[in-house]
Amino acid sequence: MIYENSSIDPVDKLDNSPKRCNWVTESQLYIDYHDHEWGVPCYDRLQLFAMLCLEGQQAGLSWYTVLKKREHYYTCFEQFIPEKVALFSEKNICELLSDPGLIRNRLKLNAIVKNAKALLLMEQNGENFVEFIWGFVNSEPKLNRVNSMADIPTVTDEAILMSKELKKRGFTFVGPTICYAFMQACGLVNDHLTDCIARH
Repeated sequence: MIYENSSIDPVDKLDNSPKRCNWVTESQLYIDYHDHEWGVPCYDRLQLFAMLCLEGQQAGLSWYTVLKKREHYYTCFEQFIPEKVALFSEKNICELLSDPGLIRNRLKLNAIVKNAKALLLMEQNGENFVEFIWGFVNSEPKLNRVNSMADIPTVTDEAILMSKELKKRGFTFVGPTICYAFMQACGLVNDHLTDCIARH
């Protein structure tokens, strides 16, 4: 989830004035992400694909680590255009493994290419990626009542099903916890605290 492993971030917590979710730090990058992106429903094919891949890069790390590198990921992975990413070769991956602006994990970087190929295969088989993703919440954002971070699950039945179906289609680094973080980030579910200024 977004606040997972937040204790390792090199910034301190805000004093919650104005009131924001507890995981937000005093980093302006984090504040802007929280206030304007996290939990906002996304229906854009490229953005959904990018966020699914970036959530996979987070595995075992804090989201802040990925967020700081996000712009560079977009540069290195052709703006996450699946048609371009699917053409990456082993040579491309080897070159990226020497780039300090990325999380240099071969499996994670390879996953982005595999996921691009899986998405394109879905579409070749007649599946609409955006409709597929939103189908797990019946095409409607789910507004959860969250009074404290303890109210937020790390996984749900919908995330488990999404993970299963994505893996069936060839996606990797899409476990249930990653899928639920993705659902939060892209507004399929809204887990902002009930008194958070960014709650919609």
